[in-house]
Amino acid sequence: MFSPAQAFSGFSVNDIAAAKQFYGETLGIAVTENSMGFIELQLDSGAKVLIYPKPNHEPASFTIMNFPVDDVEAAVDDLNSRGVVTTIYNGTGMPVDDKGIMRGNGPTIAWFLDPAGNVLSVLDA
Repeated sequence: MFSPAQAFSGFSVNDIAAAKQFYGETLGIAVTENSMGFIELQLDSGAKVLIYPKPNHEPASFTIMNFPVDDVEAAVDDLNSRGVVTTIYNGTGMPVDDKGIMRGNGPTIAWFLDPAGNVLSVLDA
C-alpha cells in the first residue's frame, strides 16, 4: 500500500566524491554512502536526501534545496568564510546586494551552487 511515511528526495551530480566533500565537509551535513555508491544526506529534521552520480548530469535550473536560517546575512558570511560563493545572481538583473542576498521580494534569500552546479539557498526561517 502507498505511504508517504518514508519518502525522500533525490538529485543527481556529476562527481559523487566532490558532492560528498561539499555537503559533508563544507556544509557540515551528515553524509553516508550506501552500497550502490550513492550518498545520503541525513538532515537534522530526520529527512534524507539521496544524491546519485549521473554521467550526463545537467544542473537543475531551479533551487533544489533550501536551508531556512534565522539570519540570512550571518549565514551568507559563514558560507563565504567556507569558500562558498553566494553571488551567483549578481549582474543578472536579479535584485540582489553585493553579498548575493535578495531582500523585499518575498523572503530574504541568497543562492549558491554545489560542485555540480545545482542551485541551493539559505532563506529566512
